[in-house]
Amino acid sequence: MGQTKTRLWFILLLLVCVLGGAVLYNLTFLISLLKDVTGWLTETIGKMGYTGIVALMFLESSFFPFPSEVVLPPAGYLVWKGEMSFAAVLAAGIAGSILGALFNYWFALRFGRPFLLKYGKYFFVSEESLQKADVFFARHGHISTLVGRLLPVIRQYISLPAGISRMKLDVFVIYTTIGAGVWALILTAVGYLLGEHQDLLNNYLHVITFSCVAGAVLVAVGYILYVRRGGGKN
Repeated sequence: MGQTKTRLWFILLLLVCVLGGAVLYNLTFLISLLKDVTGWLTETIGKMGYTGIVALMFLESSFFPFPSEVVLPPAGYLVWKGEMSFAAVLAAGIAGSILGALFNYWFALRFGRPFLLKYGKYFFVSEESLQKADVFFARHGHISTLVGRLLPVIRQYISLPAGISRMKLDVFVIYTTIGAGVWALILTAVGYLLGEHQDLLNNYLHVITFSCVAGAVLVAVGYILYVRRGGGKN
C-alpha cells in the first residue's frame, strides 16, 4: 500500500513537471502566433462563419497542432460586435472538438492498436501492457479524458490512448464534450469580455492556461483521493 501511494504521488509530481514545461513552451508559441494572426483570423472567421469554427476546432482537436486559443477569442470578439451568436459559437467550437477527438479515437482504434499488437515489442509495449491500459481506461477513462481536455498539448492527443484502449465510446464522447465545453466557454467568454481590447489577450493567456492546468491537477488529485478512500470500487 505504501509503495502504491508513493508511486501515485511520484507520477503526479512528474506529470506536473512535464505539464509545466509544456505550458511554458506552448504559451511562448501561442503569444508569438497571436501577435501575427489575430487580425487575420478575426476576418477569416467572420467570412467563414460557424462552419469555419467547426473546421478549425476539428484541426485543433486532431493531429494538426492548431491552437484553439487563436480561434475562439476572435469569435468571441465577433459576438461582442453583434456579428455572431455566443451560443452558436460555443456549439460550433464543441462540435469541432468532438469531431476531431472522434477522428483521433477512430484512427488509434483502427491503426494504433493493431500496430502495437504487432510491433509493440520493439517499443517495450507488450500485449500485457495493452491489457492493463484497457483496464485503466475502463475504470478511469472518464476522468482521464476530462482532465486531458483541459491541458495544453495533451488535449489534442488524449483521444489516442482512449482509442487504443478501446474506451467505451459513449463515455468518451460525454466527457470529451464536458471538457471541450468548459474550454470553449472560457476562450469565447474572454474574447467577448475583452471587446475592442483584443490586444490585451496576450496578457490574459497566461492566467487562463495556468488556471486550467491548476484546475485539472486539483480534479486529478481529488479523484485519486476519492479512489484511495474506496469511492471507486464500483
